[in-house]
Amino acid sequence: MANRLADETSPYLLQHAGNPVDWWPWSEAAFEEARRRGVPVLLSVGYASCHWCHVMAHESFEDEETAELLNSRFVAVKVDREERPDVDAVYMEAVQAATGQGGWPMTVFLTPAAEPFYFGTYFPPAPRHGMPSFRQVLEGVATAWSDRREEVADVAGRIVRDLSARGIRYEQPQPPGPEELASALLELTREFDAERGGFGGAPKFPPSMALEFLLRHHARTGSDGALEMVRGTCGAMARGGLYDQLGGGFARYSVDAGWVVPHFEKMLYDNALLCRVYAHVWRSTGAETARRVALETADFMVRELGTPQGGFASALDADSDDGSGRHREGAYYVWTPAELTEVLGEDDGRWAAERFRVTDEGTFEEGASVLQLPDRADGDEELGDAGGDGDRGADAARLASVRERLLRAREQRPRPARDDKVVAAWNGLAIAALAETGAYFDRPDLVEAASAAAGLLTRLHMNDGGRLVRTSRDGTAGTSAGVLEDYADVAEGLLGLYSVTGEASWLARAGVLLETVLLHFTDSDGTLYDTADDAEALIRRPQDPTDSSTPSGWTAAAHALLSYAAYTGSSRHRDAAERALGIVRALAPRAPRFIGWGLAAAEA
Repeated sequence: MANRLADETSPYLLQHAGNPVDWWPWSEAAFEEARRRGVPVLLSVGYASCHWCHVMAHESFEDEETAELLNSRFVAVKVDREERPDVDAVYMEAVQAATGQGGWPMTVFLTPAAEPFYFGTYFPPAPRHGMPSFRQVLEGVATAWSDRREEVADVAGRIVRDLSARGIRYEQPQPPGPEELASALLELTREFDAERGGFGGAPKFPPSMALEFLLRHHARTGSDGALEMVRGTCGAMARGGLYDQLGGGFARYSVDAGWVVPHFEKMLYDNALLCRVYAHVWRSTGAETARRVALETADFMVRELGTPQGGFASALDADSDDGSGRHREGAYYVWTPAELTEVLGEDDGRWAAERFRVTDEGTFEEGASVLQLPDRADGDEELGDAGGDGDRGADAARLASVRERLLRAREQRPRPARDDKVVAAWNGLAIAALAETGAYFDRPDLVEAASAAAGLLTRLHMNDGGRLVRTSRDGTAGTSAGVLEDYADVAEGLLGLYSVTGEASWLARAGVLLETVLLHFTDSDGTLYDTADDAEALIRRPQDPTDSSTPSGWTAAAHALLSYAAYTGSSRHRDAAERALGIVRALAPRAPRFIGWGLAAAEA
């Protein structure tokens, strides 16, 4: 059957268009249907490259009996979190407040007034590890709705009141000074994993924004400790399984603390941010490894994520066909010793297995291994040392040959699916990274790729009044309004392109976007919101200054406002940025990992 998702442009929603579940997209019509029928709403939020979203879809949403229960007792609404980050943010805040954790797929039950009353993430098809089955959850919620409606309404009302009381205000709308920045450095030093790089334990995410702060802090103060944390982290990530040793580019995160086994989805935003980090490491140190990784990551983005219209697709999936018709996470990327020998022959296969740490036991599943490089073997530099890449002479030629042959062989495998929607914010990050990387390393083709993406955004995503739509696909603009991170990151990208090309049109367009930020996203005291003042009203207007996998819209706006002020001399934009950075002053000493982009802006 085809449900109401068949006409959507989101690849994630289209993945569910053939489900027996009678899905609705997020719309007033869906909630009107719930009111008409007197039933609750199941809100399911995910994204196209999400492994566990695929798992729950196969186990539950493709199951006829589960779908029958859903269709009879609920109105089912499916949301792409990348297309509607505002909807995702509001209900994820509720999930985290209620359960202490979050993630995707996100499963939330709502009243017909869109008020949440029961929460979860992934639910299995049968009870497992203390988790109820999804069908048990559906039956329990349906029973509570029919038998204890007043109690459900009371719970929903209390949750909405709690969310509404979480607005952010602060007493000192001024940026952090040297004392707060030094405190942030001290706290990061305490959290730093000196053995394996990065901060905290497993799972371990690439800390791009914190690394940018540390690089700028080192540039301003000469702090050796700040630079050592960057070198240790970037070196470990580049050697580990998080980095694609054959095709370049980084996976989403490492499931372990040592960067060995990645969660294999590859996101545009991670690669844009990390490309820029490694380019900045090279600028600070002259390290050839940093240059190589920055360029390989830039080339990955252009080659694998570039769209025919000139933009950049959102992601590559974690899963792919393993050659037997079964979809498996990481199947495209992992190797066994036998596979290396089959492609390379006995001698090179044995050498490559040792070089890339591929063993009979495997580092992943079913005896397969993720490719890694050894710790400084064969004279590899510590990332940050100027000079060679560590693979010199005959050994370097052999490694290059092995990589090339393995990459050709890998390209014959079934490829991971690509989420080909163009997200304005993430393309803005990619534009900034490609423009800078192209300028540093004399690669005009990368600057041209950045210019093409900027042209697509200003032509297709931006109207004459300076308003953005968040997504497009196949040259058709979506309908979701841009959120704060879209305006801020696109402005950042255009300003980066202006700094490299000197083309005044990019500066002018960035100014138009930032004017919209000042008029529609900012309060008089410098407080920022993730949605415009004339956007669709949700149960709460989302607002979050902390970084997640990308810079927060709040601190990204401060970053772009500061850059624009530097280029134009505008005191109005600098004042607005400094007011916005007041939140960084409050959070810097106790949560620097989650405010790294704001700290980097404060170091500018």
